Amino acid sequence: MAKEKIVKNNAEIEIDGLQGGHEETHSESKEVLHDRLIETIRRYRANTDLSMIEKAYDLACQAHEDQRRKSGEPYIIHPISTAIILAELELDKETIAAGLLHDVVEDTPYTKEQLEEMFGSDVAELVDGVTKLTRLNLDHDKVEEQAENLRKMFLAMAKDIRVILIKLADRLHNMRTLQFMKPEKQKEKARETMDIYSPLASRLGISKIKIELDDLALKYLEPEAYTDLYKQVKDRVANKEDFILSLVDQVKTDIKEAKIQGTVSGRVKHIFSIYKKMVNQNKTLDQIYDIFAVRIIVDSVRDCYAALGIMHEKYTPIPGRFKDYIAMPKPNMYQSLHTTLIGPTGQPFEVQIRTAEMHRTAEFGIAAHWKYKETGGSTQLANQSEEEKLSWLREILEWQKDMDDNKEFMKGLKNDLSLFSERVYCFTPNGDVKTLPNGSTPIDFAYAIHSAVGNKMVGASVNGKMVPIDYKLQNGDRVSITTSQNSKGPSLDWLNIVKSTQARNKINQWFKKELKEDNIAQGKELLEHYCKSHGIVLAGRYTPEDQKKIMNKYGFREWNALLAAIGHGSLKEGQVVNKLVEEIEKREKKNISDEDALVAMNSENIHPSNRSRKKSGITVHGLDDVAVRFSKCCSPVPGDEIVGFVTRGRGVSIHRTDCINVISLSETERARLIDAEWQEEAMNNSGEKYLAEINIFANNRTGLIADLSRLFSERNIDVQTINSRISKQGIATIGMSFEIFSVSELKQLVEKIRQIDGVFEIERTRG
Repeated sequence: MAKEKIVKNNAEIEIDGLQGGHEETHSESKEVLHDRLIETIRRYRANTDLSMIEKAYDLACQAHEDQRRKSGEPYIIHPISTAIILAELELDKETIAAGLLHDVVEDTPYTKEQLEEMFGSDVAELVDGVTKLTRLNLDHDKVEEQAENLRKMFLAMAKDIRVILIKLADRLHNMRTLQFMKPEKQKEKARETMDIYSPLASRLGISKIKIELDDLALKYLEPEAYTDLYKQVKDRVANKEDFILSLVDQVKTDIKEAKIQGTVSGRVKHIFSIYKKMVNQNKTLDQIYDIFAVRIIVDSVRDCYAALGIMHEKYTPIPGRFKDYIAMPKPNMYQSLHTTLIGPTGQPFEVQIRTAEMHRTAEFGIAAHWKYKETGGSTQLANQSEEEKLSWLREILEWQKDMDDNKEFMKGLKNDLSLFSERVYCFTPNGDVKTLPNGSTPIDFAYAIHSAVGNKMVGASVNGKMVPIDYKLQNGDRVSITTSQNSKGPSLDWLNIVKSTQARNKINQWFKKELKEDNIAQGKELLEHYCKSHGIVLAGRYTPEDQKKIMNKYGFREWNALLAAIGHGSLKEGQVVNKLVEEIEKREKKNISDEDALVAMNSENIHPSNRSRKKSGITVHGLDDVAVRFSKCCSPVPGDEIVGFVTRGRGVSIHRTDCINVISLSETERARLIDAEWQEEAMNNSGEKYLAEINIFANNRTGLIADLSRLFSERNIDVQTINSRISKQGIATIGMSFEIFSVSELKQLVEKIRQIDGVFEIERTRG
């Protein structure tokens, strides 16, 4: 992870993101890489016994001897490169040995037990943990499976954080060599990296890895934007090289004259960070002040503030651009002073001031806080205060215990990973700092203190003044929460107000706990009523295995939780009954004898199935010769889960099962729901088209509608309607209706729309 540097006279520029994406275009021999690995370790552990690492290297070479990568190079290059990345993070020898061996159990005949015998339990457990993570499919279309895999990942992290450090190093080297994969695989891995691995590296504070993962993912997700921006920044560095170097040299002189010991260097912001700021803030490259930064590293915190005073004395600071991450560190342990100044020629530039220890933490994150026990052969966090830095991980593990709904878990996790970098820092009346997502309210603050405080909250004051509960907290606010023992608990409306996943989860927990028994009873009643009204007999027919399959499908861990979900309306009883009947029939069909099959066939010839088959491509169960029409509220297409609704005088209307109008039906109206399914011809693209409607949310820009129209024209899709509106914040909401053949075609179209510059969310209309 060596960074490109420009050195001239007495000044130096460090370039984070201008190395062409850090791709490896050719591989060095395993012997050369081995020597580099040993040299890297010796730089920070000069006297360590490296016999374990040499032994791991020899075994890895032997185990992977006949294996090749997609690039054609020997497979052993990958584990050695992974180990080098871990050594650059200055990790312990057990972790590096596990890095060398991380694919041995997965890809060769060696077992965990053999590794434990040769290298000890520490290395064997690390390799086993990484192997289990490797088997997880984090890009699965099914939310339930993806959520379960992520749950396993966080449990592995909690057991030993080094497992995820090895996995991050493994992913980084795979991203460096992604050019040898097929284009569709490149996109898949880049998206997975951007959604999961890069945010994890950021959460753990490991900027050395996060920066590379971001840039490489962007290179494959938005190749044209990356190439264009890379060239622009590269040209700007070349044009401004003398300015940056002279500025660094001048700051060095200023610091030296103030008798402050320290080092000064220049830094160029990495590509993805610039791209993200341009897109999110709708800015051009010229409007971004911190492309260039001067970094000052001093000996003590006192010197940090002294250097800040010198900078503000010598140069004019830009108001509102000062951030003190020393007094209020970021959740991932990052500490530094940031200020933006006007240079001698009127050019804005950023200054970052930190101690050497803060710089090490900024680069290595959690990896910087391991201490090494040479005798015991194990590692641990330096002290209890450092363990507290992983409180967010403990929060996620708490969600896992309490959150039965996998969709909610995924939503909360992605929200936490994507928003954690945008935080506000507020104080309790005692002066304790609480770190919350940007846009948080006093309710979020109350739950950050304790769930009991949130549940009993009746009001709040900020900086001595009463505020409404939806007040948006600002940095530095002093917040006091008013509670009452007479409070009846949180309101459901709070779920629309809170910003933090922690608060939302605790509110949901309260309602589930308070109303659980009522919801379970209501759920049972709704299931029984549905079965009775549709003539379905379930009693004595389904097995615990059938129940388990239904729970897995809808992401629940126990049957009562599923019943409660039906009771409070988040799951439709018809869906559950129909799927349960389907599982029963599958099982019963397997057990049918040849004689029974003949009887059933003869019976069917005498009594034709009571189903209505229509040209619409829909089969309605239980009704003959009935008119079928598609509801306009949710626009179902082949592949959607559907249900029929018997209307008064207009036949059966077909809805998606997640249609808002279906979910909101009263108890009496639910009795008019009827099973329906797509005919096989419709599922196989019979040639008939169906109306679909989506809403697209994007950062507004010139040419956005034109890009969308071009995409639909290229795919020969007829657009029926299109309308758009722009919010005060510059967010465009574009509603479109069009004709397609199936859900699979819709998914492909949505994936293409996501690639259009500025688009950040797409949803189907649900009524």
